Formats: sequence, C-alpha cells, structure tokens
Amino acid sequence: MAKCKRNRNKTKRNFTVKTPTANQNYKDTVFRMLFSDRKNLLSLYNAVNQSDYNNPDDLEIVTLENAIYMGMKNDLAFIMDTNLYLYEHQSTYNPNMPLRDLFYICSEYQKLVDKKSLYSSTLQKIPAPNFIEFYNGSTAAPDCTELRLSSAFEHLSGEPKLELIVTVLNVNVGHNAELMQHCNTLNEYAQYVARVRHYAADMSLDQAVERAVDECVREGILAEFLTRNRNEVISMSIFEYDKELEEKKLRKAEYEAGFSEGEKHGHETGFSEGEKYGIELNSIETARRMLQLQEFSLEKIAAISGLSLDEVKKLQ
Repeated sequence: MAKCKRNRNKTKRNFTVKTPTANQNYKDTVFRMLFSDRKNLLSLYNAVNQSDYNNPDDLEIVTLENAIYMGMKNDLAFIMDTNLYLYEHQSTYNPNMPLRDLFYICSEYQKLVDKKSLYSSTLQKIPAPNFIEFYNGSTAAPDCTELRLSSAFEHLSGEPKLELIVTVLNVNVGHNAELMQHCNTLNEYAQYVARVRHYAADMSLDQAVERAVDECVREGILAEFLTRNRNEVISMSIFEYDKELEEKKLRKAEYEAGFSEGEKHGHETGFSEGEKYGIELNSIETARRMLQLQEFSLEKIAAISGLSLDEVKKLQ
C-alpha cells in the first residue's frame, strides 16, 4: 500500500457520516469495540498503510447502522484521504468474505450517493474501496493472503468482469511483526486473545476469559480498556470464543457427513468412497496452502498434492 504524506490537507466531503450505534440484533466484538475508538483506528490504519497521520479527526467513520447480513455486521468502515476502507475481524476461515464485502460496499455507496442523480450527465465520484480482514483464528495461516470474489464464480471463462479482493492479515501472536510493532493496540489485543485460548485449553471458558483479563490488566496489556470495559469485554469474549468453537464443530460435522455419505457407494481401487473423499479434501487443502505461500510452481503443487495441473489452476 502506498506511503502517505504527513499531515496532508484534505477537502472534507459532503458525505453523511454516522458514528456506529448499538443494534440489538447484532452481537458486538472486542475488536470492533477496541478500534471504534478513532485514535486506535488511526494507529491501525497507519500501521497497515505505512503512513503517519496524527489527527484522528482526519478519519471519517461511516459504518452503516443497520447493514446486517446473516447476523453479521461489518466491523468498521471509514474514509481516509478520499479512500473507503472496510475492516473486518475474523476468528475462523471465511472464503465468502469477498461476497459479504460486496453486499456491504453496495449498501455503503448507495448511502453515500443517496441524494445524487445517477441519471445525470455528470460522473458521480465515489471513494475507492479497500478491503482488509484481520484474521486471528487458531488454524495456521500465512502472514498475508488474498481472497477473491472471482473464486466463487461458476464456469468462469476468461478474465472476471467483476472482482473484489480482500487482503487477509494474520494478527495472531508471532505473525506480521512489523504491523504489530507499528500498532501497539493490535499487538496487545493479539496477546489477550492468545491468553484466552491458552487458558481455555485447561479450564472453563468463563474462567479462562476472566483470568486472561485480570492477568492482562496486571501486566499493562490493554489495561485501561479492559479495566473500563471489564464486564462487557468478558461477555463478548465468551460469545466470540464459543462461536469459534461451534463453527469448528460445524465444519467437522460437514466433513464427517460427506465421509459417511461416500462410504455408502462401496469400494474402488482399495479405497471406499468416504476414504477417497477425505483424501481429496486433504489434497485440496494442501494445494491451497502451497498456493498461499507463493513459493512453488503449479507443477510442483500438483505433484505434491496429487491433484491434476488443471485442478490446481482452478484453485488458483
């Protein structure tokens, strides 16, 4: 992402800007609560974009109040230097994030040009979009990868006529060291999440969250934020971590259902259909991870994963 100049003077836009408000149908997250603070959000923006803005008022929060899709709300939307940024936090792998962001950005643009005519001969200018996902799930992932809307297109022929790219940044402890170095709030948030997961392995989730909160406060990790919002953070963290576990159970159940269904079809070449189904899933996952690393040729990925070259190209 491009380097920004310090203290650039910008002309304010005539967009209707509304600060996020509580919605009873949506369960908030610690990440969203933490970075809804303009100072924290500006620090995160600077770290991601390698910029050095120092006035939080330059950042215009435009998170829509009621744009909820399947029970999930966009975490943060804001305009900075004439660009529109959608920031999402995810604790589980979600290949549908580009499609979700497409729905959200359409709602956002509709809001921004609400009182302007799209039938006039004047080109209506809109802020350029940027899509970032901050991933802190327990499944291993590279520091940075991309999710593309075109991956969801069936029978795509040639270059996609519509594309949306989500940059996924792994914000677990031990990943993206430079990003963490430049945004201390994100770094401390990652430490808090890591402690919750660590303690949850040996005690109840309620106890794990409370111990993590108390320990972080004592050690100066998000101390002011956790002290001020202790009860709410504990409630949110229990909800988030429990939701993450439930989604993992769902994926496991889906896999086992597919495996059992395959076994009904008998045996071929020494493997049941269920076994072949499991092997195929492992091969696809191996190929996907190798593609994300961007260090291997397509031919080598095909040879290691056992997929055909055409199958690897489709995954790419």
